[in-house]
This record gives sequence, C-alpha cells and structure tokens, in this order.
Amino acid sequence: MAEAFDAAGLPIAKADRYAGLAVEIAAVLEGEPDRIARMATIAAMLAQTFAAFLWCGFYLVDPAKGDELVVGPYQGTLGCLRIAFGRGVCGTAALERRTLIVPDVAVFPGHIVCDARSRSEVVVPVLDRSGALIAVLDVDSAEPAAFDETDAAGLEAIVRQVFGAA
Repeated sequence: MAEAFDAAGLPIAKADRYAGLAVEIAAVLEGEPDRIARMATIAAMLAQTFAAFLWCGFYLVDPAKGDELVVGPYQGTLGCLRIAFGRGVCGTAALERRTLIVPDVAVFPGHIVCDARSRSEVVVPVLDRSGALIAVLDVDSAEPAAFDETDAAGLEAIVRQVFGAA
C-alpha cells in the first residue's frame, strides 16, 4: 500500500491511519441513521485515505433472497451486480461470516473477476447490533498481497463502530 506521511514528512503507520480514519468517520456520521448514507461515506473516506484501494465498497444482503449479495455504495470501476453466498471472495466471506484476506485473487477458488486489474482483496462481514449479516465490505487492490492483518483489524473496527459488530 502507498505510504502516507505526516506534516513533518515522517511515515504514518498503517494502523495509525486506520485509527485516525475511524475517528473521522465517527465524527462525520454522528447522528446519521441511514445505513446507505453511512456505507457511501465509509467507502468514499476509505478510498480517499488509501490510494492503493482499486475498488472499495459494500455488497448488501438482498432481503428478498437472503443468500445473495447485491452491489451497494462503492468507489471504483463497475462492480459485480449480484453475488451468491459461497461464490467468490465476497460470497465466501458472507457465507462463513469471517474476514478473508486474499493475497492473490488468481488462486482463490471461484474468484469472480469484476475488474481484471485486481490482484488482492480483503472482505469483511458487516453485522448489525443483533449480529445479523447486513453486508460485506470489499476492498480490492491492483497490488499483489496488498492487505494484511492490520487492514483486516482496521476495517473490522470501522464496521463494528458504525454498524454494531464485526
């Protein structure tokens, strides 16, 4: 991931960038009850903070189907419109309700190619306060192995803070 620098030109650790972003997101979203507005804001703020994010957004659980995701608010090129639970990285994360870090999407069984430039991916399940799955947060990068446990923890903290659980 591209490195960020503070006012003195010193590198800012990735964990610190996530922590600072979580504070900013909380301030911006304070008092906003609409779930879609919250997701759109998070996607925009993540994309602006991390230059290496090729695609960043949410796939929502389709309440009419229950076992299918439908594209929600995102930043980036065209996303897949629908993804069945258990299919690709997003569908697998939804089905298993666990964060997935994929260093090389080309070797992930059943990976769905929405943008051929994508080389790595991290997907975080988004649970509401009752523990129900409402979406997944999907982040892709054109860089191989762009994501690690720091990204997973940072993204999980943001969705937990905003939606209730991760």
